Amino acid sequence: MKHSIQAISVKATFVSLALAGMVAGAQAQGLQGDAKAGEKKNAMCIGCHGIPGYQASFPQVYKVPKISGQNGKYIAAALDAYRKGDRKHPSMNGVAGSLTDQDIADLAAYYEGHGKAEAAAAAPAQAALPDGLKDKLAACVACHGTNFNNTTDPANPRLAGQHADYLAVSLRAYQAEGKHVVGRNNATMVAMAKPLSATEVKQIADYLAGLPGELKTIPQGRTR
Repeated sequence: MKHSIQAISVKATFVSLALAGMVAGAQAQGLQGDAKAGEKKNAMCIGCHGIPGYQASFPQVYKVPKISGQNGKYIAAALDAYRKGDRKHPSMNGVAGSLTDQDIADLAAYYEGHGKAEAAAAAPAQAALPDGLKDKLAACVACHGTNFNNTTDPANPRLAGQHADYLAVSLRAYQAEGKHVVGRNNATMVAMAKPLSATEVKQIADYLAGLPGELKTIPQGRTR
């Protein structure tokens, strides 16, 4: 009974922290994103995110994330975090630092709808959690949804089908402490990621990457 109460308390804490992070990271109130304007502002994005299989080299070699079809509210929050330094990555800090609130809103609107079919796709069926990961992933469902594609709040990212190596790098970034050029400060994710072993990080990343989802990398040229 004691362990059950503790588990409920921990889960409630995660949810409370998540809600606080969503409010803090949400895009500025009153701004309306314009997808067409975002398409004209994404020159700095397509050099990495518009090339299927493109790999970054810092802090290690990994595929850059698929962002077409990602939740717009999450994209806005992530860019704002890079701009503020809550997420540390030299390239992304430089890109986000040049963006206004309106630029971020426009880019978020553009990538949220980028590559989506006219008709809404049916939600993928919930995949059974691997036995060894059930406890680790149970709290994740509260924010990222039971199938990790339809999130409980659009401020949270879709994870299903994302590149495994990117997911692993992201989890390790939440484990980094006191580093000047790498790391992420989201309180919810820091609490979630900190106790994970290197093996568990890889297992979780591989599992999420194998789920059906709507994230894509759509080839884009620098000229249109």
